[in-house]
Amino acid sequence: MHEGNRTEISTLGEFGLIKHLTEGIKLQNTESKYGVGDDAAVLEFKDQQVLVTTDLLMEGVHFDLVYTPLKHLGYKAAMVNFSDIYAMNGTPKQITLSVAISKRFCIEDLDDFYEGVKLACDLHHVDLIGGDTTASVTGLAISITCIGAADKKQVVYRNGAKETDLICVSGDLGAAYMGLQLMEREKAVFQGEKDVQPDFAGKEYLLERFLKPEARKDIIESLAKAGIKPTSMMDISDGLSSELMHICSQSKVGCRVYEERIPIDYQTAVMAEEFNMNLSTCALNGGEDYELLFTVPLTQHEEISKIKDIKIIGHITKAELGCALVTRDGNEMELKAQGWNHMEK
Repeated sequence: MHEGNRTEISTLGEFGLIKHLTEGIKLQNTESKYGVGDDAAVLEFKDQQVLVTTDLLMEGVHFDLVYTPLKHLGYKAAMVNFSDIYAMNGTPKQITLSVAISKRFCIEDLDDFYEGVKLACDLHHVDLIGGDTTASVTGLAISITCIGAADKKQVVYRNGAKETDLICVSGDLGAAYMGLQLMEREKAVFQGEKDVQPDFAGKEYLLERFLKPEARKDIIESLAKAGIKPTSMMDISDGLSSELMHICSQSKVGCRVYEERIPIDYQTAVMAEEFNMNLSTCALNGGEDYELLFTVPLTQHEEISKIKDIKIIGHITKAELGCALVTRDGNEMELKAQGWNHMEK
């Protein structure tokens, strides 16, 4: 938050503010016919399925501004929406962005936030085509709608997993959750103390995974290049367990996931030990990793094994076998969804 040179939002008024935040935006996609500046944006998609996803982020529930820089928040807010479009095997094309802001924010704060959003948009070639700003008495609220596209035959849903399919995951899991734990600990330690610098040496990866997640466009491109269309797919926002159970319930199947195959970064393991937490529990239920979880036919084992940064962690079974984790010592434990549930506060 800007302490020094503050320009109060009231100096611009709503239309002035929107103009200030959105001027200089150039449209990158041919589907974006007209963006900010009229009553509605104009889009035109030819022969493609249009994908739409929306997210509402509330201060105090989804993010804490004590340790989240506004630029990072803008980046993450856009990124998590792109991730939902990639999870359908689509390409994000446009976003609309609405924010409710209270008087403690100034124009410079919003500039930082929009800078993060625009950075994410530039990286993924997405157009910011509209939105709204309004006043808030409770804190910052952010709503983003993302529009994407995919060829009819390429859209992947959650309900297509079949018995014997391989279960695959990109990247590594649990790091974002460990980054959150680290931030929460430092916040508690330094509450009320001025000029004390927290020590994050050696933990940079965890903080980056938490504050600056990356939507896995590269994985979608690798799969397309290899000619692989997953039978089902989701992004991991609420934890591997929870997402896998969504796929299984919607596909009417069961699953077996092998604890020893779950990809975990070294820093995540070190941090879990420091916090005296069970590492597998963190990787299974952490959430906010925004990696892709998907299933492919067993016949594609060889092709999928060749793709960088994808791990096969288990397989789909008959529904009556249920959803289980096979532990390192060969025992089976029922998978439980202990992921994020914002309603249980």
